[in-house]
Amino acid sequence: MQTEEIKCDVLIAGCGVSGLYAALNLPSTANIIMVTKTVVEECDSMLAQGGICVLHDEGDYDAFYEDTMRAGHYENRAESVDIMIRSSRSVINDLIRRGVDFEREVDGSLAYTREGAHSRPRICYHGDITGEEITTTLLENVRRLPNVRILEHIEVTDIIEAPQGNRCVGVVCADRRGGEGAERRLLIRAPYTMLATGGIGGRYERSTNFPSLTGDACRIAQEHGVALEHMDYVQIHPTSLYVKHPGRAFLISESCRGEGAILLDAEGNRFTDELQPRDVVSAAIYEQMEKDGTDHVLLSFERMSPDEITGHFSHIYEHCLEEGYDLLKEPIPVVPAQHYFMGGVHVNSDSETTMMNFFALGETACNGVHGKNRLASNSLLESLVFAQRAARVVSSRMAKTASMYAGAVSTVGAAQRAAHAKMPQQAAADVVVKVAR
Repeated sequence: MQTEEIKCDVLIAGCGVSGLYAALNLPSTANIIMVTKTVVEECDSMLAQGGICVLHDEGDYDAFYEDTMRAGHYENRAESVDIMIRSSRSVINDLIRRGVDFEREVDGSLAYTREGAHSRPRICYHGDITGEEITTTLLENVRRLPNVRILEHIEVTDIIEAPQGNRCVGVVCADRRGGEGAERRLLIRAPYTMLATGGIGGRYERSTNFPSLTGDACRIAQEHGVALEHMDYVQIHPTSLYVKHPGRAFLISESCRGEGAILLDAEGNRFTDELQPRDVVSAAIYEQMEKDGTDHVLLSFERMSPDEITGHFSHIYEHCLEEGYDLLKEPIPVVPAQHYFMGGVHVNSDSETTMMNFFALGETACNGVHGKNRLASNSLLESLVFAQRAARVVSSRMAKTASMYAGAVSTVGAAQRAAHAKMPQQAAADVVVKVAR
């Protein structure tokens, strides 16, 4: 098999929000290569519907913290939760500065929605396609950077360790840019590597994830002795649209229930509190399906205004129409589906793994924010906050390395000048003449 080798300063695998935001927060002088297994549009960040959490105001801290911890069954890493919440407002402001268009109230202030297990509205959103809005905006920003190259159809299959071990110096890839039957081996050597390759949904029969997301980073990490964490912490989303044809499950956002949609059994009776944490609601649905002897339950929008349905949830409304269901007239069949992976490659609060200069971001990583069960709309926020922290650490190390190099060059130059000054005048002149010749 043909092998090609290229070099860069930072390699980022994955073009979801965490990979893109890391690139945007790295120095403009850094040579950055981003690779993606398929195409840039095929990332789960594009699919996020509900929104992105933010600390509503300073008085909301305790409630936001408690909501996150309670949803995670208090197995969350407290430091990570604190970092995420305290960083949330600056991240939202930065997204707006970069062009993300969140919904606004009449007075121009940000509009907030609410989802399950939130004690108050604190979620910024863009209709029911918030992930697409954020991801496409960040992608546009990255594509304007002259120091970043994005390569599609490049799958990371391994990492390269330094000869002395426990330091990542690049990746091994399967290069499929030439099409089927023309695969090549690509080595990308880089002092810093960030894997943001998503979760594990592609390994499930029914998942809201793209099928290309198969936990590649976890396999690679395990093979190199890099620590993993909570590999059994998999979130099942309560409401995906029930259909009989194969393919990726279509998510019915939790925001729908936050704005008034209710769950009904086969007889049309409400059977649970829809605003409980996701794992609790999913369990209630499975229990009701068993009681009714059905393979789905119903989600009714009868308590929601038509304008809210066709406005706030226009994408969901239109997709359901394509499947033969009119939210304005009837409930829709829904069933739980694999949705999110709280476990992953263990990282510290700066997103670095147990191997030096090897970082994991987004759903690939486990920084402990989500605990055993993720709070709705914390995923986009967590991905952005900890991608930014990783980028800052890498930036600092790059600056330190550059400073050390400059210092070494300066020291050598000074030594040469000092040696030259000690030479007899005629000898120094002879050296100049010889150099000139």
